[in-house]
Amino acid sequence: MYITDNHMHVDPIRGKGLDAVKEFSSAGGTHFMLVYKTAYDSGAKINTGKDFAKAYDYVISLSKKINKETNVMSYPIIGLHPAEFHRMITDYGKEKAFEISLEALNEIEKRVSDGLAFGIGEVGRPHYEVDKEIVDLSNEFLIEVLKLSKKIKCPVQLHTETFDEKKFFELGDLVKKYGDSKKVIKHFSPPMISVCEKIGIYPSIVAREKNIIKACEEGKRFLMETDYIDDNERPGAVVGPKTVPKTTKKLLEKNILSKEDIDYIHRYLIEEIYDIEFI
Repeated sequence: MYITDNHMHVDPIRGKGLDAVKEFSSAGGTHFMLVYKTAYDSGAKINTGKDFAKAYDYVISLSKKINKETNVMSYPIIGLHPAEFHRMITDYGKEKAFEISLEALNEIEKRVSDGLAFGIGEVGRPHYEVDKEIVDLSNEFLIEVLKLSKKIKCPVQLHTETFDEKKFFELGDLVKKYGDSKKVIKHFSPPMISVCEKIGIYPSIVAREKNIIKACEEGKRFLMETDYIDDNERPGAVVGPKTVPKTTKKLLEKNILSKEDIDYIHRYLIEEIYDIEFI
């Protein structure tokens, strides 16, 4: 049985590193999307977009190490975190920050096109309150990301503020205009399966049991994630690396998920969105 965590961070510098992956594996996890944190987390100093290349190559190298040294397959997802974008605006000003971000996007395009990375993420808007100017500039960068995603046919994992139905439809309009909804994933999504299906994007839901039960009331067209941060100063945040497999198995035992549902959520949707094939 395949069990996939759609959004998980692994940080050998500040967290458990490969031990977190082994915890995931011990609970029954088989695949996960290894999501980039920030360039600062990999030790890179940012002056130009090319400096992001070091951070992206760090994540790609870490993924190769995971795949070689554990029983799990990881897939690197590289991006520019909204908080990181905000920090660059503070450090360099709006124009320079945007210029650096576009250069970083070029580095992402190279690695996705070469098959070294499997998606863009996490990108979007800060989840905390910021000035409208920051939100507007974040949206401008997001539009460039959506255009690239459509051009090279790769998925995007979105990080945003808390969403309601209105926000989803606003996102749907943006994606329809600039991107490809079949390649857009709302990371840390509320379990609003029907709304997401209407606008065509995919919700990725933190795998707390109550979240997944609520999602199942509307359908099975969703992904599961931990958003595990792997930071020793925040142990278990957002939820621990065993959560996706444990919740999946528990809901199978309760007949809330069938084996066919599990195959659909953890394999077929993943293969379709990311254009990969599980082995």
